[in-house]
Amino acid sequence: MQKILIIGPCGAGKTTLAKEIAAFLHLELIHLDAYYWKPGWVESTKEEWHQTVNTLIQQDTWVMDGNYQGTLPQRLQAADAVIFLDLSRWRCLWRVMKRLMRYGGRTRPDMAHGCPERLNWEFLRYVWNFPERHRPILVELLDQVPDEKSLIVLRSPHAVTEFLNQLQKERDRSYALTKS
Repeated sequence: MQKILIIGPCGAGKTTLAKEIAAFLHLELIHLDAYYWKPGWVESTKEEWHQTVNTLIQQDTWVMDGNYQGTLPQRLQAADAVIFLDLSRWRCLWRVMKRLMRYGGRTRPDMAHGCPERLNWEFLRYVWNFPERHRPILVELLDQVPDEKSLIVLRSPHAVTEFLNQLQKERDRSYALTKS
C-alpha cells in the first residue's frame, strides 16, 4: 500500500488513523481539511479544490484523510487502498464533542491555519444525518472500486486496533524476509 485513502464520518477517527499509518509505513501524510479551508473557515473554490486534489494525488506515496465527495472519485481512482471508517453516529458525536473540549477555540494540528475548532448546529446535524444522507453515496462509490484495490471497512474501534496490529505483523514479516 503506497496510496491510502481514509474516509468516513466526522469524528470516526480518520485523522488519528491516518497519522498512525503514515508514521508506521513512512508515507506522506495529507489532511485534506488543511488544504480545503482557508483562514476564517473560507472554503476553496471548486476549481481551486479540484486543482489542489489533482496535485496531491500525483505524489508517489500518501495517506490521505477526508471525504469531500466532489473529488472522491478521482481520489478513489488514484488510491491503491481505501479504508472506510463506518462507525456509529453516537460514537462520532461523542468524539466530535471530545475534540471540541480539547481544541475549542484553537486550530487543530490537522486543520488549516486560522480555522479554530468550533461547533454549531449545522455541523451537529451533518454528523447526526451522515448515516442516512452521506453514507449511501460513499457506499455506492465504494461498490465501484475495482477488485485489484484493497477496500477495508472498519466498523468499530476494536476493528481499527486489529487492523493496525495486522499491519504491524505484515510489516514485521516483510522486514524479516528482507533481512534473511
